[in-house]
Amino acid sequence: MNAKRFLSTLTLLSVTLLSACGKAPEPPISNDFSPLAEHYVRLVLALGEHDGSYVDAYYGPAEWPEQVKQSEKSAADIASAARTLQAQVTAEQLSDPMLRLRQHYLAKQLTALISHADTLASGSRAGFEQQAQALYDTLPPQHALSSFEPILQQLEQLVPGEGNLTERVVAYRQQFVIPQDKLQPVFEQAISECKARSASHLALPAHESFTLEFVQDKPWSGYNWFKGNAFSLIQINTERPIDISRAVDLGCHEGYPGHHAYNALLEQHLSKDLGWVEFSVYPLFSPQSLIAEGTANYGIEMAFPGEQKLAYERDVLYPLAGLDASKAADYDRFLKLLAQLSYAGNETARLYLNNEIDAEQFVALQQQYLLQSEAEARQRLRFVEAYGAYVINYNWGKDLVKAYIEQASTEDERWQRFMTLLTTPRLPSSMDW
Repeated sequence: MNAKRFLSTLTLLSVTLLSACGKAPEPPISNDFSPLAEHYVRLVLALGEHDGSYVDAYYGPAEWPEQVKQSEKSAADIASAARTLQAQVTAEQLSDPMLRLRQHYLAKQLTALISHADTLASGSRAGFEQQAQALYDTLPPQHALSSFEPILQQLEQLVPGEGNLTERVVAYRQQFVIPQDKLQPVFEQAISECKARSASHLALPAHESFTLEFVQDKPWSGYNWFKGNAFSLIQINTERPIDISRAVDLGCHEGYPGHHAYNALLEQHLSKDLGWVEFSVYPLFSPQSLIAEGTANYGIEMAFPGEQKLAYERDVLYPLAGLDASKAADYDRFLKLLAQLSYAGNETARLYLNNEIDAEQFVALQQQYLLQSEAEARQRLRFVEAYGAYVINYNWGKDLVKAYIEQASTEDERWQRFMTLLTTPRLPSSMDW
């Protein structure tokens, strides 16, 4: 029995029982969000006409995008229509837990849509905190850049060589770069292992699949383009050198149990099984992205807990790439320390988006606190200019997901909680519902 028919039967049964007891039944609350959800999808598609990055994936009715395009709604009109729709979505109080999650999901996604539409209509960029709260349903912690100095001091002792710390780190990492002619086999092997480990815990659609491509001239290192019907195009950006640790990271993040698994499972469980049309579209600048990026990043640790990632890289990927596996443990220690600088990237983005620093100062701070080469720092600048406060979804999103998952005490329970995030309409503010 599908969910809608079950709820109708349950309502009818409740009315019958109340009548039999001599009590007048209360009018049943409408649980059919389909017309509202369709309106939401059309508004997302309409806003995508004003921002080419906004609609990350769409696999709903083929005629809707063309119909929306012909309507030629302005960004201001879209924001106004979204406000009206949000009031309709939140008009009733629902008792069913899953329907409350659905209602909350639509309301928060509409908050993000309204904010982004207002920004496009005004032509002015919102600040870091406003973007974080309105678009991603959260406010990340703030750290003074000086708080990262102790980590930099530890790296000073760890990385030998000549020059300043950034120069030494850039030089040190060169010995772990995957040769161009080894990228295809290394990534194919890594994604295969990520899939095998994830599939032993997640019930993936039987027909799911992906295609792997290598591209250049992008502001990101990897991207999953979900096409619907459990199929993804996974792209890896090769314009900058890719070190050996990124094979598993991107294989899990873009593939399994990350974006590909997330989108395929949402499509199966919510779009197909329940007929919830709002899950036929994925607006990038929305709270859904924090769950998507958070699960994708924490999914690396789910698939490779403890020291398993190091062991797999040392025993399989290093030899496949022709790299010196005897250095794997030292590099792993270095990377774990480097990862503690991640939130410094949020702070450079905060300063830049709040107009407290200019582009050149951003690049300099990225080099100083993230230990990036100038080319890497400028690529990051392109990312922040294109995607704004989206950067919080990777580290803060991961930490929120980690806190949710690690409430469980066993591996099986952790995977069950992970599966819950991949198959229900949970957002940052409803994660623990």
